[in-house]
Amino acid sequence: MKIICFGDSLTRGVSIVKGRLRILKENYPSFLQELFSQNKEADVSVINKGVFNDNSDLLLSRLEKDVINEKPDYAIIGIGGNDCNFDWSNVAEHPEKEHQAIVPLERYVENVKIIISTIQNTGITPVILNLPPLDPVRYYKNISSRYSNSISHWISKVGGIEHWHGLYNRHLNNLINELGVRKVDVRTALKQAGDLLYLISDDGIHLTSEGYKILGTEIYQSFANIEVGKQTQPC
Repeated sequence: MKIICFGDSLTRGVSIVKGRLRILKENYPSFLQELFSQNKEADVSVINKGVFNDNSDLLLSRLEKDVINEKPDYAIIGIGGNDCNFDWSNVAEHPEKEHQAIVPLERYVENVKIIISTIQNTGITPVILNLPPLDPVRYYKNISSRYSNSISHWISKVGGIEHWHGLYNRHLNNLINELGVRKVDVRTALKQAGDLLYLISDDGIHLTSEGYKILGTEIYQSFANIEVGKQTQPC
């Protein structure tokens, strides 16, 4: 069985370590591979196709190269955190103006829909991750330190980044239900796993190695359920 993990920096394994961005070896695809290997799952190959700072526009542009041409059995899709983000340098410079998310909500939903249908049409099974939680306090602290405190003034007028993050997540969940595709609820898994202070790194959005371990474990369990479902289907 071949699994492609297709997404942004949360797939790649980016984290903040001692105040600097780092790519962790302990990312969720590596944990997933380890779990399959530990449980003696034969011929399971997990391939990491995560790219830092990707959004659904960029994911769509590399879909054929990184997924279709690889011919996996499953494609795990995790995208959305950068779509609902903003051009913070522009916001800091013009805090009184209106600003749109990097990928507007309607285009985000349409992009994910196209990705899913394209994958399905090639015989690959898509598995969709909803958006992991973020820590808005640490997120604002990080963004404000990099740009300007005027960002807080602006974002407070439009509901906060958590509002936008949750909005995109709700529409993603609605799309998943509408299309009837497989979902892994990593958002709930992380919230229930313990204190997010230890699962989310200091930038408020990327995970720690422990957070990625929770992610990989939840995804592995979903594949165990898929296999059980196959075995119990009537002949």
